[in-house]
Amino acid sequence: MNVLIPIAVGAALLWLGSRFYGRFLVRRLGLEPNNPTPAVTREDGRDFVPTRTPVLFAHHFSAIAGAGPILGPTIALMYGLAPGWIWVILGGIFFGAAHDLVALVASVRQGGRSMAEVARNSLGEAGFGLFVLFTLVMIVLVTSSFLAATSISLTSMWPAVELGLRPADSWMRIVDVGGVPYAVIGGIASTSVVVITLASPLLGWLMYRKGMKTNKAWVLATVICAASIAAGIYMPITLDPKVWMLVLSVYVLLAAGLPVWLILQPRDFINVQILYVGIGALVIGLIVAGMGGLTLQAPLIDVARGESSPSLGPIWPFLFTTIACGAISGFHSLVASGTSSKQVRTEGDIKLIAFDGMLLESLLALCVLVAVGSALSFDDYARLVHPTIEGAKSNPILAFSLSVGRLCEMAFGIPTAAGTVFGILLVEGFVVTTLDAAVRINRYLFEELWQIAFRGKVPALLRHYWFNSGLSVLLMLGLAWTNAFNAIWPVFGSANQLLAALALIAVSAWLIGLGKKPWYTLLPAGVMLVTTIGTLCLLVVRYVEAGQWTLLAADLALMILSAALVALAVLRFARKRQPPKAI
Repeated sequence: MNVLIPIAVGAALLWLGSRFYGRFLVRRLGLEPNNPTPAVTREDGRDFVPTRTPVLFAHHFSAIAGAGPILGPTIALMYGLAPGWIWVILGGIFFGAAHDLVALVASVRQGGRSMAEVARNSLGEAGFGLFVLFTLVMIVLVTSSFLAATSISLTSMWPAVELGLRPADSWMRIVDVGGVPYAVIGGIASTSVVVITLASPLLGWLMYRKGMKTNKAWVLATVICAASIAAGIYMPITLDPKVWMLVLSVYVLLAAGLPVWLILQPRDFINVQILYVGIGALVIGLIVAGMGGLTLQAPLIDVARGESSPSLGPIWPFLFTTIACGAISGFHSLVASGTSSKQVRTEGDIKLIAFDGMLLESLLALCVLVAVGSALSFDDYARLVHPTIEGAKSNPILAFSLSVGRLCEMAFGIPTAAGTVFGILLVEGFVVTTLDAAVRINRYLFEELWQIAFRGKVPALLRHYWFNSGLSVLLMLGLAWTNAFNAIWPVFGSANQLLAALALIAVSAWLIGLGKKPWYTLLPAGVMLVTTIGTLCLLVVRYVEAGQWTLLAADLALMILSAALVALAVLRFARKRQPPKAI
């Protein structure tokens, strides 16, 4: 099959979803551009900051996307292209985009409160406490899985000859591995990440303290991106994966405690230039290559092969939890209620930021599926993502990056090596922005947890943002340090989708309290609840057999907390439907 068919049909369906279903939900929720938002009414210069729409969209999109729409579809391609394609398109429109929109609306309408506080208003103090605990476990899983993945990708290597490089005149660093010259792909991205991070405070100061206009900020951000890549070519940074874990942990610790305008927003604004170019290059590259006759190398359906992979399992439920962020992601509700609801200037921007931002992520996931399924041989794909050699580590980021490199050569004549480096840069930008946003959100959640535990009389140490940020980072680092990425991903995907179901239940209770009929949130909540619980049950057996006790503990904790939350929600819904007692 020519790659133009799945790309064109998928993109058209996503556009129709935004045009019709998105506008339908906006009318149902009664969004009004003139309604004041918490960013305006509660502006404090640290967390509540009215933010220009392009800047906020850049932050929101780069934070929600992370590596999820790249890693998930790449891993799930083992089932064949068609199952993932269907889930990304239909799940993105009717599950993910609806979830993101309603989560952001609920938070904005309740003063920029977190999703846990939305749950408190809907499900009471018990629901609040359970939601906080569940979310804390889930964010530790998402940050640890991304930290493990990025530490591997920043040290990625591939045979130089397969990248079209000759060791004698290569612009990329070459090392000898068992007599074979390997190109160090990750070193350039490593330097780029460092340069962009160091330049972020300057851009933030110019934008928020000197009033730099958005168009000039775009130009400066683009220059910084280009300079960071050039610096990476001339001075690639090569560190051990464990050292990278420590370096990234220190960075996110600092980023979680500083004002959003100083590093979080400007870093995302700079980095999103690479993300936008990457998405554009994927779409245009697939179109050009498709017009040149590029066809799929991956099978349309190969359920048996996918189900036999040790890192996957039965197509239901594992497909729907492996592809998390490209279809529906509970983490998005945390970003929406944790940072974006405190920065959106008008309700008129909410659909663009939440609903359309999710569909752009689905488009990215769609392009990843088709690119990896066509530009990379299926044998190379399986060797990288689902290795059967003992001791070999799964590296889906490298599989994606190699696909980008080969696609760029076929479509634009760009050398494979250069395109592969760009693919690594694309993923790393997503990962780091997700890490700093997620740890910041966990900081908020720990602050809320101490309020519950100490009944409002919280010791000074536990109120300090450095303490709560540090605790979040230590938990993330500990789990990533002791578990491989492909072991963490299944339980992370399950927790992520389960959080989406619980967030939908919480906002459904809120909508019912307003006298609305939330079928558009309850239906996806029910489907994801059953699917994720099924995955967690199967993972219990896997983790016991493998002796992975920390992951088993996380799995069981998620099941217990979610069961308690669902039971509480059912009781609340039943009470609301009971007729009032006669006086």
